[in-house]
Amino acid sequence: MIVKELHQSMRRASFVYPFLIMQVLAIAAMAMEFATDQATKTDFVGVMNLAMLFENGPFWNVVGGMCGVIMPLAGLMLMGQEVEEGNHELLLLTKLNRWSVVRGKFLVLWSISTLSFVSLMPYVVVRYFRGGVEFLQELACSLTVIGLAAVISSGAIGASSFRHSAARLLVFVVFLGSALVSGLAVLASSALATQHWSPAWTGVIYHINAFFFFACFVIFGMALARTRLRLILHFYEPHPRNGVIGLLVVTPFVAGMASLLTMGYAGGLGLLGMAFAAYCADNTPRGKPIARSEY
Repeated sequence: MIVKELHQSMRRASFVYPFLIMQVLAIAAMAMEFATDQATKTDFVGVMNLAMLFENGPFWNVVGGMCGVIMPLAGLMLMGQEVEEGNHELLLLTKLNRWSVVRGKFLVLWSISTLSFVSLMPYVVVRYFRGGVEFLQELACSLTVIGLAAVISSGAIGASSFRHSAARLLVFVVFLGSALVSGLAVLASSALATQHWSPAWTGVIYHINAFFFFACFVIFGMALARTRLRLILHFYEPHPRNGVIGLLVVTPFVAGMASLLTMGYAGGLGLLGMAFAAYCADNTPRGKPIARSEY
């Protein structure tokens, strides 16, 4: 199913034309860097250091904007058809569960963004061999684009499960705001706390927190979309989407407190706990199975 949807998505004009435009913009940005020597270096090299991505020359501005932001935004329309036309009901009659449906949508959208980025790797190699750029900095920028695409893809899919455009936009803004504030609280404090360590240990601690950040908000987006695929809601259950949105609002405070209590070293543990809470937010209570009679 994932391969089929990926194949169909890559044949659509909505993918082909932006892909060609991205290639042209990447070539133009690289030529601009070569002409003006605008590629710069940064003091702190790390994944999800957006300042490094923005300040690293026109090439990474184009790549980050297209592969990390614009292409994942296509997810805002991805779940609408499944929810509005009732396709999810037919899918759930098969062996697929709600997590499988949402995970498949996420992997398709993220794969398209990642494959588009991989198509730009020859330009990255050319920039590296020309000189003026560092391998670790280029690697950090690459992982930042891929991680940013994962977070925005998941958030867009979660927001797309709402019926009205205003609700989609509002939920997506809440998701991005929670991710931005939480990431700033955890990653900035981790970078400051480990700056006096050796570079190797600084990278380990910071990137563990960055991994927790990615995992947290990817799970949040998929959990939000999963709540909208619910076929039945018991009368004693509150709607699970309200719980997930509430967790999104609370997450920045939890991330800030975890960073404060651990002196900036392990704020990602707070994000990991919130991800687990979001994962379990829509578990349907089940009673004990009825014992079969011997007769």
